[in-house]
Amino acid sequence: MIDWIAEPLSHGTTVRALVEIAILGVISGAVGCWVVLFEVSYSAESLAHGMFPGLVGAALLGVPLLLGGAIGIILAALLIATISRFSGDEADTAIAVVVTTLFGLGVLMALSPESPPGIQSLLFGDLLGVGDSQLAASAAIGIVVLGILWLFHDRLLAIGFQRDAGPSFGIRPGFITALLLALVALTVLVGVQGLGNLLVAAILVGPAAAARLVSRRIGPMMLTAVLIAVIAGVAGIYASYYLRTAAGASVVVALLACYLLAAAAAAIPVKSRVTAVRISS
Repeated sequence: MIDWIAEPLSHGTTVRALVEIAILGVISGAVGCWVVLFEVSYSAESLAHGMFPGLVGAALLGVPLLLGGAIGIILAALLIATISRFSGDEADTAIAVVVTTLFGLGVLMALSPESPPGIQSLLFGDLLGVGDSQLAASAAIGIVVLGILWLFHDRLLAIGFQRDAGPSFGIRPGFITALLLALVALTVLVGVQGLGNLLVAAILVGPAAAARLVSRRIGPMMLTAVLIAVIAGVAGIYASYYLRTAAGASVVVALLACYLLAAAAAAIPVKSRVTAVRISS
């Protein structure tokens, strides 16, 4: 067993992947709880897909993916706000129009003859290709995100549980929601390096959704979400190493397994109570 655990750690690529997934697990677990609580999961996933042209553009120009992803997210946010304001459509409609258009544009760019080899990693990630500079950037962004969450914890809590009560406490719900989406964007920028454009939403929403099933208090919920994200991430990387499967996809499968286990654990007490009532009656 010790050899089984230690063998992957003898490879620098695996160690860096484990560090990256641990950083991402902590950030996404914390931010994801607010995403689930504020019910903005669709917006969070859309931000990830909307940044795809920026990622492809960064790959084509040879600039850091973080820079291209940031530009892509800003462009997507501006387009969504503009369409929502001038078209009169619901926010979900505007998001759907912008995201599908931008994602299609990104695919066209990725299929161009000038596209470098391996550009498909932008879709599915490359955890085993994470370098030291990417780890440093992930850690720096993570510190910023966690610091903002700590500073605005009370305001997020107030709006998350009772949005209408915000103005009475001098809190602007719109500002808090925009702040949360900005934190989501930063988290996506970290996650897209390892999990790619298509899979990053899984670690942002999955652990928090699983934690919500077994905990109703925000503190234990965040701790549970972080643990689920980190454990599933580590398990996915080890599975990828021994089964020779894609690292990002293996992590997502592990996240799904954790969610199913949480759903089963949440259902057991309910069934037990129902059985007890039937027996007593």
